[in-house]
Amino acid sequence: MEAKIEYLGRLTIFVRQVLGKMFAHPWRRHLFWQQSLFIGYDSIFIIILTGSATGAVFGLQIGGVFSFFKAEGFIGGATGLALVKELAPLVSGFVLAGRVGSAITAELSTMVVNEQVEAMEAMGIDPLHYLVVPRVWAAVFTMPFLCSVFIFVGMLGVYFVGSGIFAVSEGLFMAKIVELVKTSDILFGLQKMALFSAIIALLACYHGLHPLKGAEGVGLATTTAVVQMLLVILIADVLMSYLQVNLNL
Repeated sequence: MEAKIEYLGRLTIFVRQVLGKMFAHPWRRHLFWQQSLFIGYDSIFIIILTGSATGAVFGLQIGGVFSFFKAEGFIGGATGLALVKELAPLVSGFVLAGRVGSAITAELSTMVVNEQVEAMEAMGIDPLHYLVVPRVWAAVFTMPFLCSVFIFVGMLGVYFVGSGIFAVSEGLFMAKIVELVKTSDILFGLQKMALFSAIIALLACYHGLHPLKGAEGVGLATTTAVVQMLLVILIADVLMSYLQVNLNL
């Protein structure tokens, strides 16, 4: 129990220190763009693949239920609402935690084990400002965009299922989306994704900078970071959904 309390205290101090350096000079634009390419551009393919498959599968399941009530026209609206508010940010968060979060943790923990971070400190470079801040900014800016791509390709998957399998007309499909999916729903989903991206980046960087010694420490830090990302994302998702439903946020 004491170890868990100590861990939470260290993590809280780490997050506070990082947030305090988010707007500090100098601006390391080249590192920000480098991380943005790694997080954003290199993740587009897996997001497109996951989003289209998720939309198609969910459309099949929802369509099977609605067809029982002869209400196939609601496939687009119902699936679109589920995608923008829940499925897109949550599944995107899981996928990016596995791909981006694990890579960041492994990279930083390897630098620590090889004493590169100590060398950086010896040269007067702040590791938090040089290594962590650009990754956090890149994650917060690029992951919501990836979530938008997920929503778009997910709706394409739903459209092909609705029109090809359940014979829903294009006009009815789009009309129900416009009727049920509001701009506030899309913004709420992107807000979720922004929070999830900060969780992924901060936890990945914390565990990357605090590994055990040796190669075993790198693997353990990466595994621990990914598991904690998924758990914290789930908890944050439940809390945000509760606040949105009960407080109309």
